[in-house]
Amino acid sequence: MFHKILIANRGEIAVRIIRTCMYMGIETVAVYSTADKDSLHVQLADEAVCIGGPKSKDSYLNMENIISAAINTGAEAIHPGFGFLSENADFAQLCEDCGITFIGPKSEHIKAMGNKSWARNKMKEINVPVVPGSEGEIENIEDAIKLAKKIGYPVLVKASAGGGGRGMRIANDEETLKNAINTAKHEAINAFGDGTLYLEKYVSNPRHIEFQVLCDKYGNILHLHQRDCSIQRRNQKIIEEAPGIINHDLKERMVEASLKACRAINYENAGTIEFLVSGEDFYFIEMNTRIQVEHPVTEMITGKDIVKEQIKIASGEKISFNQDEVVINGYSIECRINAENPKHQFRPSPGKIKLMHIPSGNGIRFDSLIFPDCEIQPFYDSMIGKLIVYGENREEAVKKMRAALEELVIQGLDTNQNFLYMIINNPDYIKGNFDTSFINSKLERLLEYDDNE
Repeated sequence: MFHKILIANRGEIAVRIIRTCMYMGIETVAVYSTADKDSLHVQLADEAVCIGGPKSKDSYLNMENIISAAINTGAEAIHPGFGFLSENADFAQLCEDCGITFIGPKSEHIKAMGNKSWARNKMKEINVPVVPGSEGEIENIEDAIKLAKKIGYPVLVKASAGGGGRGMRIANDEETLKNAINTAKHEAINAFGDGTLYLEKYVSNPRHIEFQVLCDKYGNILHLHQRDCSIQRRNQKIIEEAPGIINHDLKERMVEASLKACRAINYENAGTIEFLVSGEDFYFIEMNTRIQVEHPVTEMITGKDIVKEQIKIASGEKISFNQDEVVINGYSIECRINAENPKHQFRPSPGKIKLMHIPSGNGIRFDSLIFPDCEIQPFYDSMIGKLIVYGENREEAVKKMRAALEELVIQGLDTNQNFLYMIINNPDYIKGNFDTSFINSKLERLLEYDDNE
């Protein structure tokens, strides 16, 4: 087992990883930008190293400085969390070249599954259903127009190296397709340094269901059941649930597809296989080769610490349980608390936390980076915490989330708390009648709340 791990990330995921390391008796090294010098993950870690200025490219994306920090502090391994360098194959390879264990999959797995068009073609090879679309990357606009006419509008333009909804655009006709390609390409280059695109048939109003998987180097491959991540805005997840409600036969087919995908590339460590579901049909969309933001809902219903398993697998150990021991118990819901103003086009709202009260106990968990008087920086993602609840069933979990949102107090900046409360109290959400179009179709009604409540 590792003696010391460096966490190449910030915010709530860095705090989350540090806490698991503390439970395991592993020393931790935090890295931070000059803007984050007083942040919670810096205070909790055993050591902390400044790796650059406030901009991500100067700090959390600065591979050389992160590797130097690991070497200088004697860290044997690096956990990348999610975002930043977590799915950067070059960084994983650099860790390997420097004799540092990357807590995640091998660099070739990140590179392969991170290229969405390659992953899509691989899934077709092994008979995992994929959405109709291009066989590889789009060479030019003319080819895209021909393919769109063949598969029919609407179509979805997607960045091959994309993620988090970036580099993704819907086109309903030839003119919007041209604009979508140009916009998506520009965004993908800025976000990922890779402007290659591919095209898919746009599946209208599907549900977004994903399966958490764990794989070790001894050939053990298992799943930790499914999550429903359909409540999204602009392809960004806002509320996630586990286990999600799908029928037994559909689930079994999706489990088989998920495990088949892992076997096809001899995958190792934690990952997530994501699907779109329309009726009884499902389609592979991507594999995330990292820990997911929404992993806590899976932990709540299975009792398994996914970060702990990541660390153990990376250290050469077997997964510490078998498939029969991964039993669903109850229901869990997660709300992402963002520093943003939904009534002003979800404008980011950096600032200082003046007052806070966090509900706790009785199946309530809050993974966060905040504390009284802390500064929420303008340089990074607006998510400041995740409110997670557990209930014996979905009805109880919904009621508990409603109560937890009512009790939660974060003052000093705008958040999406009231917006989330409106979703949780929406009759269709309560009944489980939702898909990925939920927020867009009800946005006006969901914004009808009193800011002073």
